[in-house]
Amino acid sequence: MNDRGAAAEQRAADFIATQGLKLVARNWRCRFGEIDLIAKEGKTLIFIEVRARRHAQFGGAASSIQRSKQEKLIRTAQLYLQSISPVPPCRFDAICIDGDDLVWLKDCIQAD
Repeated sequence: MNDRGAAAEQRAADFIATQGLKLVARNWRCRFGEIDLIAKEGKTLIFIEVRARRHAQFGGAASSIQRSKQEKLIRTAQLYLQSISPVPPCRFDAICIDGDDLVWLKDCIQAD
């Protein structure tokens, strides 16, 4: 990960802490991929994708989360969930940073 990516993830981690979420894991990796942040909000486990772009041109950070990336996140989360019991309610969020603007997209990726 480059310095800019690490800085974006740190900014996202700091942000979710101010929103009352408890960070569970950072950069959780398995054979399917990586989940940037895993947090808890009450009893809900949240898998968070962090995306950063210098500016919002060409759709910005949110549009960079293509369907293939979403599927990879879902498979990775499913493997993570196999390691815990009982499985809590879950959701997928994204924190998108375009320049200085940070947007938290809650429940933006749906596992079918």
